[in-house]
Amino acid sequence: MNTFNINRPVNVTRLRFGRDMRAYPQAIEHEGSTYEFVDRGLSCTVSRGESRTHILTLTDGTREFWLRDGGHGIWTLLGMSI
Repeated sequence: MNTFNINRPVNVTRLRFGRDMRAYPQAIEHEGSTYEFVDRGLSCTVSRGESRTHILTLTDGTREFWLRDGGHGIWTLLGMSI
């Protein structure tokens, strides 16, 4: 599996809520393409002092995506597999 580091903000076009009522993307737009996710994988919360960042893995059935929730509706695509 090849992966690409991207580390750029993405537009989240649809959200879904998990059992813990935490929102996560169901679909994103990146460089003119729309990706719809079918499953959520691992997630973790990273704390640095007072700030917290949520990182999660999603799949569209073919590729894996790593996203970071920066809070306030700002999502960053950290990388994706091909």
